Amino acid sequence: MKDMPSIASDPDAAAARAAWCQEVLNTAPDRFAAGRAIARRLGALVEGDRVEFGFWTPELLDWRIADGDVFLEILRPREELDLIASQADVTFDRALLPVARCEGFTFAAATGLISGDRDRIGDFYALTYRDHEGVYHRILDPLAASLPFGAFSPAEIYDVGAMQARRQDKGYFEQVKKDGPHKFAPPTSILQVHVPTATPGGTLASLTRQFERLAARVANGLVLEPDEELFAGYDAVQLLPVEPTTVYEAGPDFWTDTESDETSVTAHLMRPDTTNWGYDIVISGMATVNPVLLETARPDELVDLAAVLHNFPRWPKMLVLDVVFGHADNQGLGALNSHFFAGPNMYGQNLDYHNPFVRAILLEMQRRKVDFGADGVRVDGAQDFKWWDVSIQEMRHDDEYLQEMSDIVQNVAGVDYHPWFVFEDGRPWPQEDWELSSDYRAVIESQKETDPDVFQWGPLTFAHNTPFIYTFWLSKYWRLQEILKRGSNWISGTANHDTLRRGTQVNPKLNINTRLGDTKMEILDKAYDNPAVSILTYAALPGVPMDFLNATARASWGFIRNQDDKYGVKVVAEEAISLKWQVDEYSYSIPGAFRWLKELGFETREDLARFLEFLPALVEVTDYDLHTIATLLNAVEPPLSGPRPFTVGTLKQIARAWMDDMHEYCNVSHSTSKLDPAQTNAMRRLRMFRLNNPWLRQNFRDDDHFRYLEPIEGRTVFVALRNAPEGGEVFVVCHMEGGETEDIDPLDLLPDSVSRNDWHLTIRSPGIGPDYIGGPLVLRDSMGLVFTRGIDVTPLAGEPH
Repeated sequence: MKDMPSIASDPDAAAARAAWCQEVLNTAPDRFAAGRAIARRLGALVEGDRVEFGFWTPELLDWRIADGDVFLEILRPREELDLIASQADVTFDRALLPVARCEGFTFAAATGLISGDRDRIGDFYALTYRDHEGVYHRILDPLAASLPFGAFSPAEIYDVGAMQARRQDKGYFEQVKKDGPHKFAPPTSILQVHVPTATPGGTLASLTRQFERLAARVANGLVLEPDEELFAGYDAVQLLPVEPTTVYEAGPDFWTDTESDETSVTAHLMRPDTTNWGYDIVISGMATVNPVLLETARPDELVDLAAVLHNFPRWPKMLVLDVVFGHADNQGLGALNSHFFAGPNMYGQNLDYHNPFVRAILLEMQRRKVDFGADGVRVDGAQDFKWWDVSIQEMRHDDEYLQEMSDIVQNVAGVDYHPWFVFEDGRPWPQEDWELSSDYRAVIESQKETDPDVFQWGPLTFAHNTPFIYTFWLSKYWRLQEILKRGSNWISGTANHDTLRRGTQVNPKLNINTRLGDTKMEILDKAYDNPAVSILTYAALPGVPMDFLNATARASWGFIRNQDDKYGVKVVAEEAISLKWQVDEYSYSIPGAFRWLKELGFETREDLARFLEFLPALVEVTDYDLHTIATLLNAVEPPLSGPRPFTVGTLKQIARAWMDDMHEYCNVSHSTSKLDPAQTNAMRRLRMFRLNNPWLRQNFRDDDHFRYLEPIEGRTVFVALRNAPEGGEVFVVCHMEGGETEDIDPLDLLPDSVSRNDWHLTIRSPGIGPDYIGGPLVLRDSMGLVFTRGIDVTPLAGEPH
């Protein structure tokens, strides 16, 4: 490329950084304190016209690699590089620069480097060493700021300072600036979003445009369409993890060196195109954004989304990031040195939290990620943060680490702040009795002195709930009683990425509530987008409600991961039952739907369903022996549809096709034309009601009431009365499941001591006609009503109806 600056090593700067590192190691109170300081200088840091690099490299000590055999590798493309091209063969000029080492740390510095930003592509880099046979090996940067080709490839030098300087929401942060760090308070309600299925584009940029359009329409007082209402009325948006995930186990790699010498490297590059629900992370790269989610290959897209949410008219929206530091997929072993790991677990690998440098680097990854502009953090699987206590020969929960996560000070636009924190923690999970024994308060209790607003996922939000099975609500009544008394710091609601997925795994032969719909698809859709459940959650229960976009859009959802070569067929066998819940003959027959499976010979849903009747049984009886499974499938009479003959290879093809087709099928855009305007409008009005009555988050007072209607007589009807602190009341009636009631006046269900006068019907669920304003009616499954007295409901105009 023409007019590119010449790369020059800056050995003095590297030596100075190594000397500084030694001083820190010698004088810090302990190794963890030293690690926290040193971790701030790891990665590629742009300092004016110089870039400094830092790596934690204990493996170089393990392998006795000499200083003279370790280099900083800089790769500069000779021609213009297109990061969004599907694939290309690219030749890079290669510079190998000397390094300075300090115990387990390696530093380098150079001038003449190109730093990437929104408008240009930076040089790529890695650490490389020469082994005793003269072969070069790369050490990748786990703290990279930009990874256009994923966590298993050289990183891009990226000017994070320039990215922050251009952000458009500085005023949002500056308004809370004070002498000490600001603490963001909990939101009123949360929309949970899986970026790849939330919009047709499936990227952060596409999601940003969705909110830009919504903001423009709200600002101009325009009536919202049903698909726009899905995103409205919330004051927080939580993204499923946006970190780099696993890659294809059996290839292809997104970066493959094809030729190399000391001055050049030719590589075959592919734009990352994996599909994943977000939780199969490798830890490396956690400080940046999964390139699969980037339309422009620029991490600025996450900053742009934060800015649009923060600048939303009338009701600014918080950005909540979902971070996964409780485990690493086994692929992480190929991206990080072995010192990061403490041994295998059910997800892959435990992390060695008690290694002070691992602990410090993980916290630094979190700090850099949240500095993209998040004002909330959700910690996945907090019960999985454990360490082995030799003294008692048991695993112990690392609550000190969870506290350290909460204590991190972020800085955006020159403003120091602490994000709002919510933890998913169901300990003693995975013990068999966890659903009964977990109190969902371990982190709340351990951190309440330092943060009275720390949250956990509540008992109805955690993984296993099936609100479409009869007696679910009565069986959970004891949990509801807990929520009333102590739910102010719980996330509430029944629909999230875990619960909807678990719902698709339920045997349809169980005692299913058929009053929810005429088909399995209708039953599942309404179970997780249920008016009565939403009214109970938003107008009565304490805590912060959360909805999952795929549930409120009545779109499909499942376990999505197309990178798994070893267990992919087994995963599909476990997911096979979801076909019965989420895909009917018509949906399968739509042109373009399930195109990969159709190309493999499953031309109709019946073809696929028959194959999936055999596969799970054979996976179980053969103990997942793919060769035997293929042999037995070939012997079925009449012959099964699909790629014939079945082999281990074709079974893996089928597994990949299932994942790719289901991922496309789950996109919310496929469901928007079927949305019911009455449902989307009623649910948005309900969210606006919660926004205008934030006191509902608090626990029930002594003068509040909650009960179920007796005698039960084949139905579950909940009634709740809440008293506002400044005066006024909210009365809720929700028919949760079962047969219809007799003709009743809802206000007759008020406590005897409460007057029936002056109540106003504020919200009615779809199915109750707009002409109903009070008096006797018959309540049926999923109906609900909200009455108010002495509460101003006119602010519902905060977003147009």
